[in-house]
Amino acid sequence: MSDRGSQVQRAHLIDFRGPGRRAARAHNFFVELFDPRKADAQAVESGHEMMLLLLDCEAQVDSDDVSTFVPSRSVALLPAGRHALRFNGDCPAVLLASDRPDLSDEAIVNGHLFVERDSRVLPVAEVDARKDGHSVQVIGIDSFAAPADNPRLKMLRSATMSINWCEYEGPRDRTQLSPHSHAEFEQGSLAMRGTFHHHFRVPWGRNANLWRADERIEALSPSLAVIPIDLIHTTEGVGDEMHLLIDIFSPPRGDFIARGWVQNSSDYE
Repeated sequence: MSDRGSQVQRAHLIDFRGPGRRAARAHNFFVELFDPRKADAQAVESGHEMMLLLLDCEAQVDSDDVSTFVPSRSVALLPAGRHALRFNGDCPAVLLASDRPDLSDEAIVNGHLFVERDSRVLPVAEVDARKDGHSVQVIGIDSFAAPADNPRLKMLRSATMSINWCEYEGPRDRTQLSPHSHAEFEQGSLAMRGTFHHHFRVPWGRNANLWRADERIEALSPSLAVIPIDLIHTTEGVGDEMHLLIDIFSPPRGDFIARGWVQNSSDYE
């Protein structure tokens, strides 16, 4: 029997507060925040479909000779390739991708943690094709309801990723937290509004010398927690304000798709 406790890595938190463009990563996904107050167009590129998340700002996406308007509280699916983004508003915009060849190593604040690949992380081996994958698709977050059997989460996917959009007012019920772990993929938890406590505990292995105490990390918005394989975790929104936490997975969560929870899953082959 292997000592799983000895293989568990620590989670880490990236503070995204501050001006300008900021980027971080996990093994299979990249997260970049943009300051919408910058007037210049922001060039982005990926070999896979990207997800542009807008809260309280608007965007114009220029792709080849086509320009697409993206309103606030929307997720835009951008085809693979190169795009120019212009923003208008106050709240940071977020770009998610599983491939970002345009980002230098120096631009990724936690890139040094991913020089060597963890062989336990399931790779993005195959890319699902969106049926209308040559154009920008815009999905309003308020245009669809959360599943009746999972009312806290609104879920969407791209060709290589899926997200849970979790939004609520006031503190999360402390009697209804959901500690769990993942055996084959990392999770990104992107705090975009409100204050959160990320709770972590390492499963005990047979070697007591490797046991760790439970951890609690306070996460202000915007910030990204990268949660590695096997680490037991749950997140608690604290305080009376609105909370928005976006969980990120790559490859897409096939279990959520199979349950019918992912709103746009039928758009993919």
